[in-house]
Amino acid sequence: MGATSASAAPLPSDASVATVDVASLKAEARAALSTAPAVTVAADASWTVEQTDMVVTPAPEPEPEPEPVRAPAAASRTAERTSISADTQTESTESTSEVAAEAPVEAAAPVPASASGSAILDVAGRYVGVPYVSGGTTPDGFDCSGFTSYVFAQLGINLPRTSGAQASAGTVVSRADAQPGDLIYSPGHIAIYAGGNSQIDAPRPGKTIQFREIWQSNPTFIRIG
Repeated sequence: MGATSASAAPLPSDASVATVDVASLKAEARAALSTAPAVTVAADASWTVEQTDMVVTPAPEPEPEPEPVRAPAAASRTAERTSISADTQTESTESTSEVAAEAPVEAAAPVPASASGSAILDVAGRYVGVPYVSGGTTPDGFDCSGFTSYVFAQLGINLPRTSGAQASAGTVVSRADAQPGDLIYSPGHIAIYAGGNSQIDAPRPGKTIQFREIWQSNPTFIRIG
């Protein structure tokens, strides 16, 4: 096939393009200028500029902010704590004193007349008031068998350390035949017979060595030597 020439796209016709009436615009501009007032200035005209003195007043210094008033709470709390602590300590001391005053004091039984003449009871009586101390074997504090062994040792008589062993170290006698200075044994406890219905012993924690009534039920009386 033979080549064909390219054809350009058709241009829009002049009729479709809006036209501007330049002549009319010029006429309107001339009319506006002719009606505007004319301003003329002489060639030797001069200008002056008025100067006005300005007084500048500086802004006042800002007033210092008032310092916050600190409430004396901390000081008062400290004082209150100190006062409360002192009051508490005073109350505690007073309470302790009251308790001590109200605490029953163990009444010391008088030395029975039947104890007179017994060397064992004479030595034992020297330790009235010594407190009970578990395992104690000295005048700083005794337990029951520690007390009896210490007393007998002052007279050259050696007793075993425990109450059960001490009960086996002598001869059992009846209560009717018991004499001051014999031992009184009950399971777990031992004392020294002081005649009648009395004895001297270290009974239990919180108590002290005293002459007191026999409190054990059905005790065994043991004679040493």
